[in-house]
Amino acid sequence: MTERTPLTAVSPLDGRYARYTEPLVPYASEQALMRARVRVEVEYLVALADLDATPLELGADHRAHLRRLYEEFDAADADIVKQLETTGWQGYAATNHDVKAVEYFVREHLPDGVDASQWIHFGLTSEDVNNLAHRLLVEPAVREVLVPALRDVRDALVEMAHEYRDRSMLARTHGQPATPTTFGKEMAVYASRLGRALGRIEDAADGLAGKLAGASGTYAAHHAAYPEVDWPAFAEAFVTDLGLDHEPLTTQVNHCDDLEALFDALRGANNVLLDLDRDAWLYVSDRYLGQEAAAGETGSSTMPHKVNPIDFENSEGNLSKANADLVFLGDYVTTSRLQRDLSDSTVKRNIGAALAHCLIGYRKCETGLGKVVPNEQVMAEELAATPAVIGEAVQTILRREGHDDAYERVKDLTRGQEVTLADFRDLFADLEVSEAVREELNSLTPAAYVGVAADLSDRQ
Repeated sequence: MTERTPLTAVSPLDGRYARYTEPLVPYASEQALMRARVRVEVEYLVALADLDATPLELGADHRAHLRRLYEEFDAADADIVKQLETTGWQGYAATNHDVKAVEYFVREHLPDGVDASQWIHFGLTSEDVNNLAHRLLVEPAVREVLVPALRDVRDALVEMAHEYRDRSMLARTHGQPATPTTFGKEMAVYASRLGRALGRIEDAADGLAGKLAGASGTYAAHHAAYPEVDWPAFAEAFVTDLGLDHEPLTTQVNHCDDLEALFDALRGANNVLLDLDRDAWLYVSDRYLGQEAAAGETGSSTMPHKVNPIDFENSEGNLSKANADLVFLGDYVTTSRLQRDLSDSTVKRNIGAALAHCLIGYRKCETGLGKVVPNEQVMAEELAATPAVIGEAVQTILRREGHDDAYERVKDLTRGQEVTLADFRDLFADLEVSEAVREELNSLTPAAYVGVAADLSDRQ
């Protein structure tokens, strides 16, 4: 059998990009899912022991022992669970069922003298455990890994917005020269958008909700055993104690509208960065942005001079893949035939892959931003070579002064023609305006015609 290394990994997420995705391992790996399932089973057992209706008793030492099963869950434990599922282990035949394997793992690690085997997984269906386990992993993966990575990108954008607040540059609308802006203000736009996107992600992560209602969402088995217990209230307390909201009305499956909302929020942030990646790529192409050349790095296999915008390209590719996965996941996990079908089980195992592509995209974008510097000479030269962009200011000032043909006069001068500042000044000389207004018009330059862009940059 081939030795498993990053070079033999089937997916680039665990191969080429393993150094980027490693922070997600505690939340997205199969071992992590096993650990989360053990946590749910253990905490459920403890919660049953707290019910007056059940004869189950667990002392403080017993509870501490049980909690260590997930707190100290390691690779050796994961291997036992996997054997229980696939090949059998110490007298157990293979379960061919991943949650049943976890149940047996907990059974075999009960504290000495505790007879609680019959209470493990009591009245539950696998989805009760799985839906909670997935959310116990997704929520910290987003909060502890993805959100900080996005904040790093936003911080880089804010820093650039402030540093280059006054760096005038030609804007382009429809790809054509348009009213000038500043590089700092353009970075501030992305920082603002990303900040709002981060808020939506955090709100969605706060809204993750779990279910614990049995095989058809009716608490039937629980109610049959102990009809005097308020099982919906028990479930709500249990789920909220895990740090999740409670979903009271479900079929066998958690309908996953909460996950869809989170995936959509992530996609919103990704779309902001995709827009940024593509604009940064164009700015590099137009020489508005220069890139630092890394020592020893090869830009092209045949053209030695090239410094390619590879980080923005890599970010764009990974975020596009992430978005495709997030749309698929959101659409798929929110549907289930009647009360339950199992097709979502294998799909949910790919949540980690979608998050991993997000993470790579964020880190690559951040790296790209760290390499670029505005090419002030190119920006200034292009502004100077495009005086027609002050036409908007000219016609607006003339409108203010009561010239109802202002737009048409400037249009006749500039549209589809090469025009210079001298041409504008010839126009100004013929206008019936006060000398103060003529001086105001003559003072217009493309580089200075940026409105309050610098002040807007400071709002981030």
